[in-house]
Amino acid sequence: MIILTIFFFITAILYSSIGFGGGSTYLALLLIWDVPYYIFPILALICNIIVVSGNSINFLKSKNINFNLLYPYLIGSIPFAFIGASISIEKNLFEILLFFILISAGVFLLIESKSFNKQKIEIKKIPLVLSILIGSIIGFISGLVGIGGGIFLSPILFLMKAGLPKHITSTASLFILVNSIFGIGGQLTKDIVFNEFLNYWPLFIAVLIGGQIGSFLNIKFLSNKILALMTACLVIFVAIRMGITLIA
Repeated sequence: MIILTIFFFITAILYSSIGFGGGSTYLALLLIWDVPYYIFPILALICNIIVVSGNSINFLKSKNINFNLLYPYLIGSIPFAFIGASISIEKNLFEILLFFILISAGVFLLIESKSFNKQKIEIKKIPLVLSILIGSIIGFISGLVGIGGGIFLSPILFLMKAGLPKHITSTASLFILVNSIFGIGGQLTKDIVFNEFLNYWPLFIAVLIGGQIGSFLNIKFLSNKILALMTACLVIFVAIRMGITLIA
């Protein structure tokens, strides 16, 4: 548990520093440490909420959120995150989905790192129907495996040039927060033994502290580009480690 807690702490630092929660990496770590499969999603979603809550509050306080950019994706994601989370899938299918999600997330982060620190971009208006559709797909996949989905939404918004970098980052944080809340709602429709996931309370403390440190690093020391590259390396490393575990 101590080593797992340390890895959760490091993950929270890196992900929170660029506005994400870390759900996909938490899930992979839980799998590697052979934690009971049925509590994976709710553990990861709780950690997501703890990590991104601080960033979301900061974004709200600084009025750094473009709600016109955010709301179409939430309209699509909220119901589908709940539906996805209420569906039970076999562990083998979950492992395959998570592996591909991690690899995709690592690649997306590498792509996104090139877009950080660009304040002057030509913003394009994205059709409402397309935004809702993207939100629905990300919401369903996120709910199904137990992640917030921001790690997919953010690179897509960058690639579509849907907004300024600061607005995309804040949109991703709030998207993760809302998705994770409704994901937990869907998870609660299943048979979950509450005292089991409460036994992992050190993980919650670790991500709480790590999330605050990550936000501080973002503000004071390292650029978003460097932090995104570091996070991408962590995600890809965990994906490879998880792949080795699955093959063994």
